[in-house]
Amino acid sequence: GQGWETACGPLLWEYLGRVVQESLLEGEPLRGHCPGGEGPAGRIWCQRPQHDLSHPPVDVPPLTAAVKIATKANPWIGNSLKPDSVRSQLETSLKRLQCPRVDLFYLHAPDHSTPVEETLRACHQLHQEGKFVELGLSNYAAWEVAEICTLCKSNGWILPTVYQGMYSATTRQVETELFPCLRHFGLRFYAYNPLAGGLLTGKYKYEDKHGKQPMGRFFGTQWAEIYRNRFWKEHHFEGVALVEKALQAAYGASTPSMTSAALRWMYHHSQLQGAHGDAVILGMSSLEQLEQNLAAAEEGPLEPAVVDAFNQAWHLFAHECPNYFI
Repeated sequence: GQGWETACGPLLWEYLGRVVQESLLEGEPLRGHCPGGEGPAGRIWCQRPQHDLSHPPVDVPPLTAAVKIATKANPWIGNSLKPDSVRSQLETSLKRLQCPRVDLFYLHAPDHSTPVEETLRACHQLHQEGKFVELGLSNYAAWEVAEICTLCKSNGWILPTVYQGMYSATTRQVETELFPCLRHFGLRFYAYNPLAGGLLTGKYKYEDKHGKQPMGRFFGTQWAEIYRNRFWKEHHFEGVALVEKALQAAYGASTPSMTSAALRWMYHHSQLQGAHGDAVILGMSSLEQLEQNLAAAEEGPLEPAVVDAFNQAWHLFAHECPNYFI
């Protein structure tokens, strides 16, 4: 998805009430995600800004059971997944969120310098203290997921039930080993970057890297270089061009946008399964983007020729596909 923050700045806090209200009216489960860092159901992820944490949002409708709050612990920027750091990160989020617990607590990425048993034991203790409901994983390799699930089961610790991972029509590495692993251990999958960081919107050109460099996910932000290394490949753009050509041929004057097509692929043609509770994380940097993404979630399957074009695009980019694990 596009995400909350771009080079143009974070989505204004005053608009959050409207975002929440519109999302709930559309029947989309809402997930709160703080602190910042995204068939299947849609998930709208909201990040509360780091500034002005002492004041509640204005005009936000009363929260319902559809609103779930998630946060995470990460091993970066002075943090680790050692027990003290895991506790500190969760408790800091709870303070900022002004709530006693979150619905979902992620281990955002492996900490290869800390024995995983120490981290999992600490998570179990925090769960027993009532500070989170479900444990999630993100950016772990399939073998690490299997190890974690086995350790938790053998020690009687809380088992992870959600995995948040990179997945789109052109980044399908998770399908080979991770998905079978998640099915075996019963974890739901929440897909982030369903638009490949925005590249699948079709609004970028490969030459932009050496030209105008439009402000957004790929240029002008602290994560820009990471996202360019992840997705900005010539074969990736060639794949997008194939899909755009197929869309025009299949739909003519009523050609849907690349954004719509990419999200419809996720909902109707990917390996995500609503029966397992899988979901697509929808991001936005404006209300207009939210409306477009929600509309795509309501549209039907793509024409077979377009699905074939997405498959061709994947095969073009597969050898450069970024790893889903860290």
